[in-house]
Parts: sequence; structure tokens; C-alpha cells
Amino acid sequence: MKKLLYILIVLMSTNVFAQKLVSDNPLLNDAFKLAIQTVDINTRRGILAAGGDYGGEWTRDIAINSWNAASLLRPKVAEKSLWSVTIHRDTIGHQFWDKIIWAIAAYNYYLVNGDKLFLANAYTCSANTMKQLEQTTFDEKYGLFMGGSVFNDGIAAYPEPIYEPGNFSGSVLDHKNSFKIKCLSTNCVYRGAYLALAQMSRILKMDKEVSATYQGKADNIKLNILKYLYNSDKNTFGYLIDQNGKAQQYQEGLGISFAVIFGVIDGEKANQLISKTVVSKFGITSITPDFPRYSKEMPGRHNNIIWPMVNGFYAKAAIISGSYPSFTHELFGLTHLALDADKGDYDFREIYNPMTGKPDGGYQAWGAEHPNYHWESCKLQTWSATAYISMVLNGLFGMNFTEKSLSFNPFLPKEIGSVDLKDLVYRDSNLNISIKGNGNTITSFKLDGKTQTKYWIASTLMGKHTISIEVQ
Repeated sequence: MKKLLYILIVLMSTNVFAQKLVSDNPLLNDAFKLAIQTVDINTRRGILAAGGDYGGEWTRDIAINSWNAASLLRPKVAEKSLWSVTIHRDTIGHQFWDKIIWAIAAYNYYLVNGDKLFLANAYTCSANTMKQLEQTTFDEKYGLFMGGSVFNDGIAAYPEPIYEPGNFSGSVLDHKNSFKIKCLSTNCVYRGAYLALAQMSRILKMDKEVSATYQGKADNIKLNILKYLYNSDKNTFGYLIDQNGKAQQYQEGLGISFAVIFGVIDGEKANQLISKTVVSKFGITSITPDFPRYSKEMPGRHNNIIWPMVNGFYAKAAIISGSYPSFTHELFGLTHLALDADKGDYDFREIYNPMTGKPDGGYQAWGAEHPNYHWESCKLQTWSATAYISMVLNGLFGMNFTEKSLSFNPFLPKEIGSVDLKDLVYRDSNLNISIKGNGNTITSFKLDGKTQTKYWIASTLMGKHTISIEVQ
């Protein structure tokens, strides 16, 4: 009865302007449709909630969901949601260590929608927040920012001595050692935010020195990440520097992904990094291997376990670095996690067990007073759905937004021979886009039936248009 009610709610919530994807792979069609429906059903009073069991108060969730999908597919929802997690549109709110990811999402919103007024206000909000964070969380000794890793507000994401044995609180902020650590993902995000601020100030025609200052800070963050967290001999990144100055050598899926996305590492080294990353049968796990207090039988909630949001960014890094087998593994891994009857069963869940693929919230903190402190994997998780949408839009279709254009660099694996996306609204245009073939080399690009030598459309394009692409 509950499942029938849920299906009816989803059908009723399906937006009349929902984009339609049709391919020769039925699973892809179902998963994309489900992802769009998940976004719509989690839109409450115009704000995008984190999931079916959560509200819309988390800055990181709203930023990531806007960046992944909503700014393009639901721009009004994205705009309202982004402002909802600020303090009077003056500074960014919520948990301190990773909230600057909002600046990246805000810049992306401008690239997609071209709203200069939004950009001006977003720049002020982002710049004010960055100034505050530089004064309170920047470690001058390392030239890196302190605090937890991106999205990891649970202590299960941290090894000893950051985790304090006997401290049964699941919140990372209740473990005092967490305030002094320097994490890979967080500092990559700061680099991305500085790059966004540099571009925002340039577009707003501020003094060139302003943009140059932000660019210089982005470059310095990159240098210090490479200095303290990168092993050039092994071409790997460590997870974090703990409060004692020791680099903890765990693989952080989100950190590695952001290192590629924000250009901390690029070229052949980026390709090798992504290609050689340790992944599970169903996709990359958040942090691997298991910390000593966890195991395959008792996986840590934020440790060696699958968070599809992480998989979405890893898939994006795979596309950027040209590691197409890695992308394909993540795309179909998440497809099965969402759809298979013994896994999500047509639900983008919050967390999955990497061994079985079943929804599994993992273990947080426990001890004599809290034995077997096991969490649920929440239903209808928005950033799991938007991760999938990003895999399709940024991966299969290869969409890339700039100030003045939307370009395409698609990739179709052997499992997909054709894919059509209908009624995609981009600024003042309505696009029907079709791709045929297998591979990542464009052999034909046509706009309204006319062959084009450049694989992009101008942001000023108006009205209804058809884009036909062939790849091999």
C-alpha cells in the first residue's frame, strides 16, 4: 500500500516541463526519469529539500544539487534554494568548513542562466563569506583551510586520533580534534571557490587586481595541496593532515574527484589517478580502506561505503580526465543501485553497502553505552538523483557552460547506441538533442540540420532548435 501511494505521489508530482530522455537502453531511461521525479517531489514551497526524510537547510546539499542539475533544469527552484541558505543574502550560512561550495554553485548558476543581477549579489555574498573564513579557519603554517572534509559531518568519516574513543557523539563538531585538521576535498573546494570569485569579479568588471588576487590565492591553495597531500612518486593524494601534522593516507573519493575537477592535477596524471582509483563492484566508496574500528560487516557511515553524490563527482572527474571506463562503471553502478529490486528498487537512496548494493546507512559512533549504533539509509535522496542527472548531462551529453555558450563533448559507451533529450530549456532556447554511435569523437554535429564545424551553440540562441550529434 505504501509503495502504491508513493508511485501515485510521484506521478502527480511529475512536472509538465520535465525533460524527457529516450535511449535504446531501457534502464537508463527509467533511472533518468526517476531522478527527475525525485528532484520534483523533493521541491517543497519552491526550495529543494535534501531528501524525502530531510529538509532543505543544508548549504552543501542545495549547492551540490543546484550545481549538478537544478540550475539548468529547475532554475527558479535553484535560485530560491541558493538564497535560502544565506544570511540576508550577505553571507553563506550553516556548517562552516565546506559552506564555501555555495560560491561554486552560484557561479555555475550564472553560467547556465546569464543572470547578471544574481551574479552581482552572489559575488558579494561569496566574497564576504570568504573573508570571514580566511580570518577564522585558515592555517598560515600550511597555507590550507581547517575543518572537516566536504559533507562529512559524522565522526565515522575520520580515523583516530581525530575520532576520540569513548566519545559517543556522532557529530564531528563534538570531537575537538576535528577543528584543526586540513582535508583534501575541502581545500580543493576552496580553490574552486577562489577560481569562481576571480571569474565573478572579472565578469562584473571590477578592478583587475581583485580578480588577480583571487587567482593568486587559488594557485597557492593548489601548491599547498600538492606540497602536503600529494605523493608524486605514487601519483596519489592523502585524505587529510590531522591535528598532529600527520598526513593520513586514505583514499578520499570526493577529494580525488575535486582535485581533477578544480585542476589541482590534470593531463595524463589526472587520467592515471582516476583510472587507478580503488572502486567497489557498484562504484567508488567515500573513504577507503575501512578505519580499524569498522569492517565489511560493520561499515562506517562515512567511511568505506557508497554515497552516490560522491560517485557523481567521480564520474565527472572521469570524463574530464578521459577515463571513460571509470565513468561507465559509475554510470551503470548507480543505475543498478537505484533500480534493482534487491537494492534501491526504484529509489535513489542516500547510502548503499559496497559489498551487497543494498541500502545501508552504516555505523557511526558506538561503545559500551551505544552498541551497534546502526543508521538507516534515507529514501528519495536528492543529491543521489542529481548525481545521476549530472552523469547524463555532463557525461553522456558532455555539456559545458560558459558565459557565452553551451558546448558539447559527448561520450556513449557500448551499452548505449542512441540517446535523445527533448525539451531542454537553455536560457531563451528550447533544445531537442540527439546523439548516436559509440565513443567520444564527434564525427558530425548539426544544428537544425545544418553541419557545424564548432560543437557549441551561442547563449543568445532563441526559440526551438534541434541538435544532432554522431560519435565514434
